[in-house]
Amino acid sequence: MRQNLTPDFKDYELIDTGNFEKLERFGRFITRRPEPQAIWRPTLSEQEWQLRADASFLRDAKSEERGEWKLKPHTPDRWTIAYDYKSMHLKMRLGLTSFKHVGIFPEQAANWMFIYDRVEELAAREPSPRILNLFAYTGGATLAARAAGGEVTHVDSVKQVVTWARENMEQSNLEGVRWIVEDALKFVRREVRRGNRYRGIILDPPAYGRGANGEKWILQENISEMLECCAALLEPRDSFLVLNLYSMGLSSTLARTAVRQAFSTPRTEELGELCFTDHGEKELPLGTYYRFIR
Repeated sequence: MRQNLTPDFKDYELIDTGNFEKLERFGRFITRRPEPQAIWRPTLSEQEWQLRADASFLRDAKSEERGEWKLKPHTPDRWTIAYDYKSMHLKMRLGLTSFKHVGIFPEQAANWMFIYDRVEELAAREPSPRILNLFAYTGGATLAARAAGGEVTHVDSVKQVVTWARENMEQSNLEGVRWIVEDALKFVRREVRRGNRYRGIILDPPAYGRGANGEKWILQENISEMLECCAALLEPRDSFLVLNLYSMGLSSTLARTAVRQAFSTPRTEELGELCFTDHGEKELPLGTYYRFIR
């Protein structure tokens, strides 16, 4: 089934988009930061953007990726927001990074709901189903799986990010996650050799990345091997996969084709874009997703 998804997220609001920027509310504070897909004109005036934004990201003239934040008085560089779904109550600490990120991709809450529901179903039949979260960042998907009763392995190559995810776990009153600081592809290769299996696998790979020991990740070059390894790790029945792609130009159809080659055709599948709509009714795509159940 193909559809665009927008999660219900009370602590997040997309206020306006345009001129390759977005104006967003995270809890009590409003941020202004670059958004390459906002190719249209904003609805609000520049004066309104400046008035509303508590924190604005300014690109470094010498770098496409890095920059710094300009904060209004009394605006913190860290604060916490909440996400609730059924009996899941997550607390996520935000931080203003030099790469424009804030520690959360709010559109991913649509996947957190899916993950929570699938793990809850699995846990009703099997105590502590094993879940693997690769390129796991600050752990939203990890915490959703853990809150539903999963035995979760969280893998990310950046030690500081794994520490951040652990803080989110503690703030969410959860425990018991297995933390791995390692290159994701190197980790799954070893898991295949060990013959390990998982009931659910979550993949959120970047376009480019570096492993804990300098390993190079290039999505187009490495995704096929990654999916083949995951196919060997995922249980053949009563299991699920979630794949996200953020690289511009990579569609959900492409994701489905690559996954089907590695895993064969699943029992049920969903694909499309993760989106939010701003107050001017402009729908902003924020990545593609593909997920299946078998």
